[in-house]
Amino acid sequence: MLIALARSRCVLLALAATLTSASVLADSPAPVANIDSGRLSGIHDAKTGLNEFKGIPYATPPLGPLRWKPPQPVATWTDVKKADHFGPRCMQRPLFSDMVFRSDGMSEDCLYLNVWTPTHSANQKLPVLVYFYGGGFKGGDGSEPRYDGASLAQRGIVTVTVNYRLDVFGFLALSALAAESPERATGNYGLLDQNAALRWVQRNIAAFGGDPGQVTIGGESAGSMSVSAQMASPLSKGLMQRAIGESGAVLGNLKPKPLALAERDGEAFEQGAGAHSLEQLRAMDANALLKAVDEEDTHVSRLTIDGYFLPQSPEVIYRAGDQAHIPLLVGSNSQEGDYTYVLGDKAPTPANYRAAMEQRLGTHAREALELYPGQTEAEVKTSATAFAGDRSIAFSTWRWMNLHRQTGQAPVFYYYFTQSRPAKRDGSAGPDSGAVHSGEIEYALGNLSSNHVYAWTADDYRVSSVMEGYWERFIKTGNPNGAGLPHWPAAESKDGGLSRQEIGTNTHTRVDRNAARYEFMQDSDI
Repeated sequence: MLIALARSRCVLLALAATLTSASVLADSPAPVANIDSGRLSGIHDAKTGLNEFKGIPYATPPLGPLRWKPPQPVATWTDVKKADHFGPRCMQRPLFSDMVFRSDGMSEDCLYLNVWTPTHSANQKLPVLVYFYGGGFKGGDGSEPRYDGASLAQRGIVTVTVNYRLDVFGFLALSALAAESPERATGNYGLLDQNAALRWVQRNIAAFGGDPGQVTIGGESAGSMSVSAQMASPLSKGLMQRAIGESGAVLGNLKPKPLALAERDGEAFEQGAGAHSLEQLRAMDANALLKAVDEEDTHVSRLTIDGYFLPQSPEVIYRAGDQAHIPLLVGSNSQEGDYTYVLGDKAPTPANYRAAMEQRLGTHAREALELYPGQTEAEVKTSATAFAGDRSIAFSTWRWMNLHRQTGQAPVFYYYFTQSRPAKRDGSAGPDSGAVHSGEIEYALGNLSSNHVYAWTADDYRVSSVMEGYWERFIKTGNPNGAGLPHWPAAESKDGGLSRQEIGTNTHTRVDRNAARYEFMQDSDI
């Protein structure tokens, strides 16, 4: 039931009697939700008919002695807490030019989430999407307009975005941290934040009209990797019923580090930062830590096989079928990488391509050139782009899809996104040559209009309508198919390949025959 802000006070008073934990107050348009830590006051958007609750704390701020600790329960409050603006984004370096933040600054005090929900009555139990942002575990925020939850909420889905710790604050591993952990675990604090948010959803989402038994987790890039990790973790089993992964997984060439290696990298960072103990490291200014990461070019943002959140390698977990047995919608984009990844500033000639592949792959180059041939300049561009995309993200995504299809005991829906973004509004760049990494987000979440950089066309909005329709149906039912949408079969072997949905101006099912490329990457471990 959508409640317009402009309705009269008497109507609001009548409705207030039927609304429980997330209702419009009699003397104010602000909706209120009762959650386990206290009462929240959000905002009602009359234009969309939604209630929005922003900057909800789901854990105690991880400050001082809580830096590099698992998230702790949030303190309760007695007054009504305003949840009318986004909280701070987590500490991060300015690495990504496409990130636009609506956050309240940047801070280590960043464990907040946001909820968009239709104005609802007490008897509604709506499906829920919990979405994790991308950014290489180094950047991102739940306030970014491309992740805005309003469009899906207008389709009857309670949508949640979650902030989680990043970079050195979210993933540093040290033997000293393991020593103070009851589980002897270290690293993966950002993943534990996500797990805490999922537990918060189980306890509290009914206060916003959501059904804790219909939770889908989703994400893009590092967010997609997070989804694959949450599915693998025994700590998160039962906290979600469906999963969406957009470009990325903690499998194949993006697998987490062994604990011993992660601790060595962490101790090298500690020394480089000029600290001589964990106490000194915890006492350092947050910006000084980010500067140390920048200067040292360390690898402290990678995930760790910590023996707790990840008791084993995700490869082992998925091969054994020990991951969450839930429906999975997963895929990648047509241009996840660029041919310059292989060639650098050299011309895309066959000779330059062969030399670059031989230098990069050594004895594996011959087989690689059979799978990624380059006999003409056009073929070099196509193959080098495919190799770059596979190497950066598509291979790991395929590995996740294929293993879950084999052992997950649940349907898998595999996609390939092909829609290129149009020219920029200011004329500074023409259309993309393919669907670039992260280019699908606004299409899938219904947020094209929030991105003012591109001159979106009618075709773009039609593609978005189909893609968001698939996401909606999957979140609601575990199957992306529905009225008015091109049929999307579950991934299955067919004609020497695997059925896959190509999503673009002409959305249809095709047979993917690229398994040999991914198996080569798996076997050669390049």
